[in-house]
Amino acid sequence: MDFAQLLGGFTAVLTPENLLLVLAGCLLGTLIGVLPGVGPVAGTAILIPLTMGLDPAGAIIMLAAIFYGSQYGGTITSVLINTPGEAASAITCIDGYQMTKQGRSGVALGTAAIGSFIGGTIATIGLALAAGPLSSLGLKIGPPEFFGLMVLGMSLLVGLAGKSMTRALISAGLGLLLAMVGIDPVEGQPRFTFGVVHFFDGIEFVAVLVGLFGLGEILAGLLERRTGTPTAKVGRLLPRGQDFRDSRGAIGRGSVIGFVLGLIPGMTGSASSLLAYGAERKFARNRDRLGSGAIEGVASPESANNAHANSALIPLFTLGIPGSPTVAVLMGAFLMNGLTPGPTLFQTDPHVAWAVIASLFIGNLVCLVLNLPLIRIWTMFLKVPRPLLMVIILVFLVVGSYSINNSTVDVLVMFIFGIVGLFFRRLDIPLAPLVLTLILGPFMERSLRESLDMSVGDFSIFFTRPISLALIVIAVVILLTPLVRFLRRAKSKPGSFAEQVREDAEV
Repeated sequence: MDFAQLLGGFTAVLTPENLLLVLAGCLLGTLIGVLPGVGPVAGTAILIPLTMGLDPAGAIIMLAAIFYGSQYGGTITSVLINTPGEAASAITCIDGYQMTKQGRSGVALGTAAIGSFIGGTIATIGLALAAGPLSSLGLKIGPPEFFGLMVLGMSLLVGLAGKSMTRALISAGLGLLLAMVGIDPVEGQPRFTFGVVHFFDGIEFVAVLVGLFGLGEILAGLLERRTGTPTAKVGRLLPRGQDFRDSRGAIGRGSVIGFVLGLIPGMTGSASSLLAYGAERKFARNRDRLGSGAIEGVASPESANNAHANSALIPLFTLGIPGSPTVAVLMGAFLMNGLTPGPTLFQTDPHVAWAVIASLFIGNLVCLVLNLPLIRIWTMFLKVPRPLLMVIILVFLVVGSYSINNSTVDVLVMFIFGIVGLFFRRLDIPLAPLVLTLILGPFMERSLRESLDMSVGDFSIFFTRPISLALIVIAVVILLTPLVRFLRRAKSKPGSFAEQVREDAEV
């Protein structure tokens, strides 16, 4: 890393004009994240015209601030009203909303803000220090390695199973079926679209998530005749004592997971947050409390989310490869301003590259300083009478779903999966496996079929490449862990094998 160039980047950013752009970007990004269904991709694209009159460095600095600002904004509605502002915050609903119902929304949002800051800062340090070596590692990730990574992700279904593995498999199977809708990634033929052209690109997973978590919660509230408002008690904002001890390990694990996965082109922030949550199911000190308001369930995915957002810029800056849809929008902004991201960026326009990197450090700090004081303002949502709040949320759900592709089909999808979410809640079927397979399913299928094309149908390709072999071995170990635990219990408990199987299934 060229420290002189980085200092020059800080000098460029620490001007009133660029600091104002960072501030404006963080505020706009947070607002975009709050709106269900809009998300960072659509929000960043919509706001590109605002940067048309700016110099190239200022334009990219503002759009980058919108990008990582929206990562935290989506957390706010996930925690307060169980509605993810964007896909990467969906998993935060599980424990974040439970903390709100316990009167601990302030701690949940404060922990999310701190985790987002730490995760984003760690990833930015990685971008500044090791962009070259880490992006070269990304070149070694071919289809077999990517398939191994997806197998590892799917193995975390064991950790997301909740009380019943059977119910989790039902949820996961539905997610895989939904993931198969669209154009076949190899043959190029439409499948399971039923002649609906809109589904050629697949079922819009943002509409699915908004329906499952947002509308499903509204319908559940109507059936249970919830007329009051959720508890408006915010409590303290910063984690202290036991909360701090419980969250610090989760923040570290989530930051590492998000940073590593952000280096892989095509990997989404939602996948990072899901995998981070799955990791907490294995390694968290209070993993038995996950799903009922554990602070680790907020700290880890939110740290992973923001670490992924900043880490995803490494392939863009060093290889010219957009690692996610939002980064692809940023790449378009680069090209609109006469900049070519990639290996030559640091040679032809080093002042812009290092100014943007420096702005990431400052922007993450700005988001932290802004969002901690504003938490009490955001939690004022809870003081709105519940019937009025539900109507407002429903309007946002409809508008947000429609704005994804400007299509009423996505609104219909949102309503259908709102009903599905209601039935899942009534039947105690976990939503997390559906979300995981819906997001990871297309990546897994594409990498599997591309790998088999490379090997002419020989499955040994997954075991002759070191990285894919290592990932698959780790996945097998994760899958075998419950079996080993079961066998140990079988030795220590009296009773028939069938009785123990039945007892384990019930648990």
